Amino acid sequence: MPERAATRAGAPDDAERRRREFAVLLGEFRRTPVLVPVDEQGTPLTGDFGGVRWIYAFSDEPALARFALARGEGGREWPYHRWLGARLLDAMVPAVGVPCGVALDCADGEEGMVFPPVRGVVPDEVAVDVDGGTGVAR
Repeated sequence: MPERAATRAGAPDDAERRRREFAVLLGEFRRTPVLVPVDEQGTPLTGDFGGVRWIYAFSDEPALARFALARGEGGREWPYHRWLGARLLDAMVPAVGVPCGVALDCADGEEGMVFPPVRGVVPDEVAVDVDGGTGVAR
């Protein structure tokens, strides 16, 4: 029984530690230029998963190349734009018009990262955990 109490007592600290780690990663992403592959019209490449549209972004050309190879499209040219993560989260995500986040280095398994459409990551008016743009958390 004492072990269980210790685990339960440690859980909030663990959750708080993970929140702080995510905040550090989010801050770094916001300040970092990333590669965003685009189609012929210059629209960012996206994919839908779990009811969310994800804008694909990559930390460097090798990460983008791994993505292209994973899709079986390594032999074609992949045009891209270089944008700050903050631009993706603050301007591009709201422009999509549906719940949208950013998937960074999505071909890299656990090395990849997602920035979901939630309060504190994207503007409140497009966060899925805020009620109708009122700023009230759900």
